[in-house]
Amino acid sequence: MQEGTVDFSIKLRNYACKMKAGKCTDLPKISLTGILTTALGSFAGIGLVAMLAEYYNLPLLLPSFGASAVLLYAACQVPMAQPRNVIGGHLVSALMGVIVYQLFGDVWWAIALGVTLAIMMMALTYTLHPPGGATAFVAVYTAQDFNFIFSPVLLGAVCLVIIALLVNNLSNERKYPYYWY
Repeated sequence: MQEGTVDFSIKLRNYACKMKAGKCTDLPKISLTGILTTALGSFAGIGLVAMLAEYYNLPLLLPSFGASAVLLYAACQVPMAQPRNVIGGHLVSALMGVIVYQLFGDVWWAIALGVTLAIMMMALTYTLHPPGGATAFVAVYTAQDFNFIFSPVLLGAVCLVIIALLVNNLSNERKYPYYWY
């Protein structure tokens, strides 16, 4: 075997070993109170957004809000569930998606570009919120204009955060938010 082949083989083996994982032994215990608080928050948050959408005939429902609900009501302690990240991440992502759609239309690569720019901008603004990627995707895929940023995105994200503030602090096991900015 040549030296270059050996080096490549070692690098490939080392690369593949990085993907080996062990068993998670420290899964957090979830109390019945925690599960009920999560359920109440999720139902109230998504319910409020759905009710406002129906009552005012506003397109407030975004699939990405379902993913935000998981973070806000089941993992409210993580940085990506804090108000700055939820509201900022959705806004930055909506803006990137709308700009990309307005410039390039809804071709496949525009969707990829919108999501990529959203990720980059969320990272640059310290507002990483994974559901924001879906918000950018939806903005391009459904041909949105700049109104999309305010309704449904801003209005819906604010509603979800308000419910998270009210519900998460009902439990002695939770505190929300950990920070605002």
